Amino acid sequence: MHRPVDHAPPATARPRVLKGKCHVIDGDTIVIDRYRIRIAGIDAPELDHPWGEKSKRAMVALCKGQIVTAHVAVELSHGRLVASCFLPDGRDLAAELVRVGLAIDWPKYSGGRYLHLEPDGIRRKLWRADARQRGRMPPKDFGR
Repeated sequence: MHRPVDHAPPATARPRVLKGKCHVIDGDTIVIDRYRIRIAGIDAPELDHPWGEKSKRAMVALCKGQIVTAHVAVELSHGRLVASCFLPDGRDLAAELVRVGLAIDWPKYSGGRYLHLEPDGIRRKLWRADARQRGRMPPKDFGR
């Protein structure tokens, strides 16, 4: 098994599209071909937060045995590539996790793309992610 890269490569060396089986780190971070990828436009709970493990398990279930296609964005997030990620049947991983109530839309980065998929009361359930988006909670160390 390849060890994930610690930081994204310089812009000129970044892939535009990555495709392959992935390793799930948490609900909004995966690894494809050694590249750590932050799934664009959503915020899932951290592993040590309520619902964090369940969010990760849901992402594992979605990706298991699948070839994931990641369309890499220009921006980085704490040294990770940022990408919109899709399953072979066209399903958007971000949309799927928001739809089942294990991640929330992050309008600052998505432009509200996934907001309509949020179940009622989800921001109360995932209150720590919501607080982080509002600047009321410092982010956890992203060096993971």
